[in-house]
Amino acid sequence: MMTAYVIGQITVKDPDKWAEYRSRVPETLEPWGAELVLRGTRAKVLSGQHPHTDTVVIRFPDPETVDKWHNSAAYQDLVPLRAEAADVDLISYESES
Repeated sequence: MMTAYVIGQITVKDPDKWAEYRSRVPETLEPWGAELVLRGTRAKVLSGQHPHTDTVVIRFPDPETVDKWHNSAAYQDLVPLRAEAADVDLISYESES
């Protein structure tokens, strides 16, 4: 089975709304067996360019579960808040390890 990861590249626009969004995301992950691996703030860009200041990495059991989580009513209810709080690029990756 292939593990999947969602990586979010984030630029916060409203810190208070971002804090609210962040506090509510974990409850949307739990039913899908997902695990928050990293929430971090950029220390420095070592090579190239990277406009975002924050990153999140979430591990899922498989790629199908990523889609189920992302499309779930619980997560979709948070999308308007996310849009007000930050500019977010979400990308999913598959891993054989």
